Amino acid sequence: MSESTTTLSSSMAGSGSNSVGNKPLEIGSHIKSKWRDGDYHRCEVIERRPGPTEGTWEYYVHYSEFNRRLDEWVTENRVDFSSVESKDKGKGKEEAEDIGVPENRKITRHLKRKYEEINHVQKTGEEDSKLAQLEKEHEEITKVKNINVIELGRYEIDTWYFSPYPEEFAKCDKLFICEFCLKYMKKKKTLTRHKLKCDLRHPPGNEIYRSGNLSVFEVDGKKNKIYCQNLCLLAKLFLDHKTLYYDVEPFLFYIMTECDTRGCHMVGYFSKEKNSPDDYNLACILTLPPFQRKGFGKLLISFSYELSKKEGKVGSPEKPLSDLGLLSFRSYWTQVLLEILRKHRGNLSIKDISAMTAIKTEDIISTLQSLNLIKYWKGQHIISVTPKVIEEHLKQTAKQTTRIDPKNIHWAPIPTSKKTYR
Repeated sequence: MSESTTTLSSSMAGSGSNSVGNKPLEIGSHIKSKWRDGDYHRCEVIERRPGPTEGTWEYYVHYSEFNRRLDEWVTENRVDFSSVESKDKGKGKEEAEDIGVPENRKITRHLKRKYEEINHVQKTGEEDSKLAQLEKEHEEITKVKNINVIELGRYEIDTWYFSPYPEEFAKCDKLFICEFCLKYMKKKKTLTRHKLKCDLRHPPGNEIYRSGNLSVFEVDGKKNKIYCQNLCLLAKLFLDHKTLYYDVEPFLFYIMTECDTRGCHMVGYFSKEKNSPDDYNLACILTLPPFQRKGFGKLLISFSYELSKKEGKVGSPEKPLSDLGLLSFRSYWTQVLLEILRKHRGNLSIKDISAMTAIKTEDIISTLQSLNLIKYWKGQHIISVTPKVIEEHLKQTAKQTTRIDPKNIHWAPIPTSKKTYR
């Protein structure tokens, strides 16, 4: 098998040459490239650069079947040059197949507001067109991942997306980041020297939750601006839709950590606006890759809703959610709603559930619809479920062993006008 694979790769690559002579592939061309599973997958050439050997090229490609986080640089020996399609020829097929960057991708809140502030515009069709153009320009700038690897604490992590670190740092293949203050450096020896001087052993701000070795710190973007900007730059390496980097003052950041004798080590965070006109209780959320699939995402989401309960509000995450964010929220909503329905047998309205959980009614309805547990009858949504159905669904949901204990949250909301559940 290995011999035939090697022979095939050599014939496809043409020993470093390609099907169009010595000219490099055009940006926008569609080809097939060998992926980590050993198979060839269709992809688009996003960017190109000279290879390590004179006369060779490397290509930054986006695989049609996969999310942008898997975009990568490939050498010519991984490319099937017999499969090359020109930019125009492959365009229609790519649009039909590309699920990595959906065409209906929404404009993020921050980008939209920034545009409105600069241009003093009212919402019109022309505005939507200009916003779409602004988003397209943003995608053009961020299309090629600029940093491939980061070292954070005891982890070396492959990055997923572009992040706008200063140019002198963005050209580094690997970035070294202090896990406590999040300062970034180009060299390992610089990080080693920094560790001797850095006196932080936990995120700046107030510790508002502790249970066992789990702690949550509230960090004010206005009081700790540099730390929060560094956090946003770090997060952008793993969040495709995030556009907030430097405008951190209107936000609070909640950093979840695991604590040991060396300090409190970040596992993830979420941010929220201090005053959200749209009742968002969460703006951005990230669990760092080494800690994913361990329940921390649900814990962060649960914590955001516990804060909403203390505020006397219902909340919802800011849209659009990333693909992983949507999965985490849908999983959390499903578990919470099923447990409520199991505990309170009998008549429960959507508003009752919303008041008990601080989850917005539209999120409750969409989740119950996805589970086929709700019907629309005589102009109203009616929950239609039996104990047996609830138990069957609960068996399919991932069991959360660690939970947020509200009694361990030492936090009070900023005084504002009183708001009731709705």
